[in-house]
Amino acid sequence: MEVKSRDDFFRETVKPIEIRKRSISELLEAMAETSFQGRKLGEVYKIWVNMLNDRDVTIFMGLAGSMSTAGMWKIIGQMIDDSYLDVLVSTGANISEDIYAGMGFPYGKGSPLVDDEILLKHKIDRYYDEWADEYKYREMEKLLADFIGGLRKDYVYSTAELMYLLGKHLDSLGIDSLATRAYRNRMPIFSPAIMDSSYGIASVLSEKGRIVLDQFKDFEQMTQIAMKSDDTAVIYIGGGVPKDTIQLMAVIKALLLERQTGKEIVKPHKFAIQITTDSPQWGGLSGATFEEAISWGKISKEGGYAICYCDATIALPIVAHAIYEHKPQRIKKNFDFIFENVDRF
Repeated sequence: MEVKSRDDFFRETVKPIEIRKRSISELLEAMAETSFQGRKLGEVYKIWVNMLNDRDVTIFMGLAGSMSTAGMWKIIGQMIDDSYLDVLVSTGANISEDIYAGMGFPYGKGSPLVDDEILLKHKIDRYYDEWADEYKYREMEKLLADFIGGLRKDYVYSTAELMYLLGKHLDSLGIDSLATRAYRNRMPIFSPAIMDSSYGIASVLSEKGRIVLDQFKDFEQMTQIAMKSDDTAVIYIGGGVPKDTIQLMAVIKALLLERQTGKEIVKPHKFAIQITTDSPQWGGLSGATFEEAISWGKISKEGGYAICYCDATIALPIVAHAIYEHKPQRIKKNFDFIFENVDRF
């Protein structure tokens, strides 16, 4: 902010919200003129709309936290169907616990004020204030184990290739999931910490031998996507490994372009939004601010960036509904080269 006089501090002013009939998107636009996290939620909405309207950007989403159990996965699934996402980078939990729901197994409304030894006795697994049936959870893990057991063992997979084949398998069974939606739309899903989930358990339980996953292959394929993209944009729901992996795409793209040209180059993500409850003072990447990311060449001021510190189960449905009031039309990005080898199986 350039300051020449005291009046410069009041070039923009807070505008109080008046109660009246309005759409969700109109409310978020009004909130963007207020303060604190209300303003940030409004800014997240406006930047998200701008990135959807930019034909040159490839949109990466990092998905962490227990979003699928909390009922958020169909929001992401709809965005996959409408090409609002080009690449999903997820924890293993969010792309397995949606399968549990897709198999017709409900998550029960629970309470954190319960004797967990009673839950253990009845084989009920608790996620804060909801729970799952452990026996039905094992059915989901058996499905994954059987799927892994049926895969070729003479091939080294990326997680995107694995999730594509899983989506194909689930589609044949009539099971809705993020992998199913991604398969139908030929959109890659990467999971850089996939073994930290039911997939790790399923691979050990598989009675027909294990497969080999190559996480460096993941990184190479994601890098290929970044290199084929004019610009990139990022949406982070939570933080964790998905956020860090996507942030590194800006770094590796710049390094490769420097190698090609012999010049110093910065290729940050053009747009960036995050919904998180992680805070920056602990020094972790999950809570790291986008201002900090500018120093690494990961984030640009060009398209805009905003972090809203809020529970994603509050913010995500509100912003998603506001976006769908206008439903921007977006051309699907083609990254079919990711699936060329496994398409031959």
